[in-house]
Amino acid sequence: MSKGILEGEEKKFKAPEFNVKDWIDANGNKIDQIKLADYTGKFKVLYCFQSWCPGCHSVGLPSLQKMVSALDNNDKIIFLAVQTVFEGYDANTYDKMVETQKKYNLKIPFGHDAGDDGKSRSNVMVNYKTRGTPWFIFINKQNNLVYADFHLNVDAAIEFLSQIK
Repeated sequence: MSKGILEGEEKKFKAPEFNVKDWIDANGNKIDQIKLADYTGKFKVLYCFQSWCPGCHSVGLPSLQKMVSALDNNDKIIFLAVQTVFEGYDANTYDKMVETQKKYNLKIPFGHDAGDDGKSRSNVMVNYKTRGTPWFIFINKQNNLVYADFHLNVDAAIEFLSQIK
């Protein structure tokens, strides 16, 4: 986590819309498109991954699991995961996204984002200017982007998020 966020010196930029077409709920059932407005008033943690990304499996998803578990009782925080496909379209499929949710037993919404046509750069990657995976995005209750990066100190993130009431 960046030192600025932990000290309350958040850089505030309006978060762009996700524009992810394919979502499943916490139980793996297909749901309608999720929008930022669906969670106004909640702090949003968005985790971006690809199913074939070694760092996503060795660091990112275990970090997400740890945060979700530690903050399970905080109804002011919503966790979302999106497979942001920017390469390997044949390997990073909708089915692999569903499989990843089950493998890690993450009872949170998951999205599959392979661009508008299913084979171009992920909308989340374009809208949030991410540079790959794994990638964490924090959006505050007012829908301002306050953190976006590869690197996340999960214990510092949990400490920061646990203060959200």
